[in-house]
Amino acid sequence: MSSSQCPIALCSMPIEPERDVMKLFNKLLGAIALSLSFSVAMAAGGLVPLERAPFKLNDQAALQNGAKIFVNHCLNCHGARSLRYNRLKDIGLTDDQIRESLLFTGQRVGDPMTIAMTPQDGTRWFGAAAPDLSVIARAKSTNAGPPGGDYIYTYMRTFYRDTTQPTGWNNLAFPNAGMPHVMWDHQGPREMTSRLIHRVERDGQTVWEQLTKVYDTEGYWTADVQVLNNYTGSGGQSFSFKALDPQAAAQYDRDMADLAAFMTWMGEPALLKRKQIGVWVLLFLGIFFVFAWRLNATYWKHVK
Repeated sequence: MSSSQCPIALCSMPIEPERDVMKLFNKLLGAIALSLSFSVAMAAGGLVPLERAPFKLNDQAALQNGAKIFVNHCLNCHGARSLRYNRLKDIGLTDDQIRESLLFTGQRVGDPMTIAMTPQDGTRWFGAAAPDLSVIARAKSTNAGPPGGDYIYTYMRTFYRDTTQPTGWNNLAFPNAGMPHVMWDHQGPREMTSRLIHRVERDGQTVWEQLTKVYDTEGYWTADVQVLNNYTGSGGQSFSFKALDPQAAAQYDRDMADLAAFMTWMGEPALLKRKQIGVWVLLFLGIFFVFAWRLNATYWKHVK
C-alpha cells in the first residue's frame, strides 16, 4: 500500500516514536539543568555567603518584635498584601494590641497590609517599584536554615556607606541595591573593610597583590596596595565590619534576627503547624506499617 493510500490513522502515527521520546527527555533534562543553574546563579549573586539566622519561629516575643519592626520600617515602601493584620493574632497579639500598636492609617484589623504608594509612584521616585514582601522569605529560600531567613538576616546586616551610590548606601548581599539603609540610626556608625588578593603584572612578572579598601562612616574610601612576596595561597575577596558603637550594633543584630523570623513566618504562617502535622503523620505511618507487616505475615503463614 502506498503512502497516499494508507488510512489517515496510520499516516498520522509517528514513524520513530523512540526519537520523539528522546527529544522530550533531552528537553526535560535541559529544563532541569537550566533551573539548577539559575538557582546557583541567584544564590551566588551576593559578595558574601549567607549567615545563619537564629531560629526564632517558636518565640512569640521575637515574632511580635519583628512585626513591630516590619510595620514601622518596612511597611512604608513595601506592602504585604497576602497577610491580613488579624493574622497577627497567631503570634499572640490581640485585636486591641494590633489596632493600638500596628495600625496607623485608619485601616481595619481585617484589612491586608497594604501601603498608599503605588507601583507607578515607586518607579518614578526610586527608579523601580518596591516589591511586595509577603512571600519574600519563601522566594529567597535555600535548602539550609529557615526558609529565606538567612538571606534577610544577612542582607539587613551588610549595609555600608558608599558615596558612589545614588542612595549613599551599598550592600554586600545585594550589590548596588536601590534600597537605602533605613535603619542605619539603630545600627550605629561602622566601617567596612574589603580585602582583595589577586594576581597582577608588575615589571613583566606576575605577582600577588593585596588591595585593601576601607569605607569610613561617611562612605568615603581609602585604598592601600601591598605586594605579597612568597605568597603561596589563593586569590579571593573578604569583607569585615568594625562597629564604632558595639552595644547598638549588638542590639541591631538581635532585632534583625527577630525581623527575619517574622518575615519567615509571614511567608508561611502555618510552617510550624505543617511540620508538626508531618511528624504525626510519619509516626502514624510507622505504626500502621508494623500492623500491616504483622497482618501480612498472618495471612501468608499457611500459604506454601
